[in-house]
Amino acid sequence: MVKSMTGYGRAREILHKRDITVEVRSVNNRYLDCSIKMPRMYAFAEDAVKQHVQQAVSRGKVDVFITVDASAADVAKVTVNRELAAQYAAALGELAEVCGPIEWKLTPETLARFPDVLTVTKADEDLETVSADLCAVLDQALAAYNEMRAVEGRKLAEDIAGRLDTILTYTSQVEERSPETVAEYRAKLTARMEEVLQSTTIDEQRILMEAAVYADKVAVDEETVRLRSHVSQLRAMLESNQPMGRKLDFLIQEINRESNTIGSKCNDVAIAQVVVGLKAEVEKMREQVQNVE
Repeated sequence: MVKSMTGYGRAREILHKRDITVEVRSVNNRYLDCSIKMPRMYAFAEDAVKQHVQQAVSRGKVDVFITVDASAADVAKVTVNRELAAQYAAALGELAEVCGPIEWKLTPETLARFPDVLTVTKADEDLETVSADLCAVLDQALAAYNEMRAVEGRKLAEDIAGRLDTILTYTSQVEERSPETVAEYRAKLTARMEEVLQSTTIDEQRILMEAAVYADKVAVDEETVRLRSHVSQLRAMLESNQPMGRKLDFLIQEINRESNTIGSKCNDVAIAQVVVGLKAEVEKMREQVQNVE
């Protein structure tokens, strides 16, 4: 399946009282370049996030944006400094002795008013759980992102397949026209020799030899066979489920190379026009393949 390198996906989920939002977007790039922007306090999950992206994407400049609202997940932890509280209680007892025989009662509320008897802290987070939650929402965003890339990829594949049909049509035209150029050359050569030699007998064997040399020089059978082979390989790749952008680009370069060779070999206006059309299709395909993963 052909996938485009450009796409966008978004997901939002509330997990363990954390409101997590993940956005994924990408543009063309020769290699995978992943950039992650997330709250600093969750930086411990960055490696896990990158691994999930690498499993879903093979090429492109990918930007991942993660926002977390954890206000509902904040849990306060209250601890009692028993040793300090006991010291306060003992000190209050001594003060009671100084004051003489009076009735007094020490309560927890009284001790709680003293500094540092009670300490309120934020409960420690389970880092593995938080990381798993972030990656779970990320996977949802990546699924939407890949779905969008697949839709765009199908359009690219259809366009490329159509241009491959056109290239095969041009190839057939070259194959049909090429033998005619040899016959025309032989006829022109014969006419020229008759004009120069006039009444002198023409050496038919020499004409055949010259025509054979010319035919060998302008033969493009190898090039057209390779063109058809490259087209067949490209079609097979379009049906593959593996990333194929670089391979497609290489084969298109090879098609362009064969087109140039045909153009340089054939000294014929009709074939030259076909080669111009052929190279135009190759260039359009090259532009499309730049978007393929």
